[in-house]
Amino acid sequence: MKREEINKLEAYLQKKFELPKMSVRARPQKDDSAEVYIGDEFIGVLFRDEEDGDLSWNFQMAILEFDLEE
Repeated sequence: MKREEINKLEAYLQKKFELPKMSVRARPQKDDSAEVYIGDEFIGVLFRDEEDGDLSWNFQMAILEFDLEE
């Protein structure tokens, strides 16, 4: 993803989740996705999906049982 697209997604997520520490970062050797962090903690991946001229992004976040015990 291009920097401008990442910046727009980051601003959207920060506003939507009310988390100014949320950041979206480019992935090395991948141009169809970006990583999502809260502070320095990786929390998920944003995937870019362009099909039939429609553009969308899918956020995937795994929650491990271990995470719920903290």
